[in-house]
Amino acid sequence: MENSKAIKLIDKILKNLDDTGINSDTLIDDIKELRVYAIDQEQKSPLLVKVLRYTYEHIEKHESFLIPVLGDEPIDEEEEGVEAVEIDSSPVESLKYVIALARNLNNKGNLADLKEYKELLMAY
Repeated sequence: MENSKAIKLIDKILKNLDDTGINSDTLIDDIKELRVYAIDQEQKSPLLVKVLRYTYEHIEKHESFLIPVLGDEPIDEEEEGVEAVEIDSSPVESLKYVIALARNLNNKGNLADLKEYKELLMAY
């Protein structure tokens, strides 16, 4: 995101996650506010808007973030039997990663990860 207020909000969310973990009420309000910035930005990102909505709805329902951090893709996709490595992570670390992805929507890797999180949240 290019909006300086949105970047400050992302930093605030990440700091609060470090300090207090997943504090549902404050966290949900902050994610909803971040979603408003995503809706209002010039280069609208419907993917980010959806991921943020699915994220706060998931937290409201489960009082945690139960989607793991994404693993790395295999280097050689033709090699059989190689799967993505699932990283053992806490709900806080995984949520921090999702929020941090919103920082740079010009990065194709971030967009790919947001798309994968969208699918995981929808399937949960």
